[in-house]
Amino acid sequence: MIDVVALGELLVDFVCKETDEIGYPTLAGKPGGAPGNYLAAVKKYGGSCAMIGKVGEDAFGRLLCGTLEDAGIDVSGVIRAADCFTTMAFVTLDETGNRHFSFARKPGADICLRADEVNEALIRDCRVFHFGTLSLTDDPAREATRHAIRLAKEQGKLISLDPNLRKPLWASEAQAKEAIEWSLHQADVVKISDEEIDFLWGISPEDGAQKLLKEYGVSLVYATLGPKGCHAANKLGCVTVETPKGIHAMDTTGAGDIFGGSAMSQLLKTGKHPQELSAEELKGIVRFACCAASLSTQKQGGISSVPEEADVRSLVNTME
Repeated sequence: MIDVVALGELLVDFVCKETDEIGYPTLAGKPGGAPGNYLAAVKKYGGSCAMIGKVGEDAFGRLLCGTLEDAGIDVSGVIRAADCFTTMAFVTLDETGNRHFSFARKPGADICLRADEVNEALIRDCRVFHFGTLSLTDDPAREATRHAIRLAKEQGKLISLDPNLRKPLWASEAQAKEAIEWSLHQADVVKISDEEIDFLWGISPEDGAQKLLKEYGVSLVYATLGPKGCHAANKLGCVTVETPKGIHAMDTTGAGDIFGGSAMSQLLKTGKHPQELSAEELKGIVRFACCAASLSTQKQGGISSVPEEADVRSLVNTME
């Protein structure tokens, strides 16, 4: 049985290496896409995983599939299409390492995935099904995603969600809110940022976590706080973990995804349902995920920045 199957965007992130005197960047291509970043962390820390999505039958599509295969991720669910290009994201950074995105996705291959192309066998054979909301921006990928979620729920799989809000990819903020709200009602485990909670409800991360537990039926919430760490909660309690000190972010691309995948890898090792985790177990999971995400900001890109487990454990030990 596969531990985690994720559906969604697989793309090339073009990250800024330097900028000339009038502002034009020199860009470097890096493998990315939130579900791919997430799976790379799951796999790095001992889980088995597979990807469902679509890329172009082009140089970038072949590179991306090769990168996932090299990482040990099953790509039998990734369609390679001759009639569309692999999606690209252009990432520029401010002086603190925070990102600004521009997308070549009109359309990109990721939103061309059809429901009849979803590899249902992978979903039937997994423990956890993970998705984000960027595959809900446009059809046919929107219906493909809904189809996959229905199948996962029918099969009794644990459903994991990262809303991963990217406002430029939505026709309107109202449409984004509607899709995220729908997605939250499908999920058992939610990794959501403080900015996304504010966007949806205008409340604190702590109140947002409780709202998801009590009103949406979510079993476990990770409310990430950017450089401040994470507030996590289930029905047995809540914890807040700060990020490790002394790490200066060079590139935050994929850090949230790597947090989510790292946390899932540790959750699976407990053998428990998310709502059964004690506060101490929850703290251990979040501490590991915070350290993994923090270390990932020392390298550019998403998939390529997942740190070695030994380095994460060493950093965790400094926090205990």
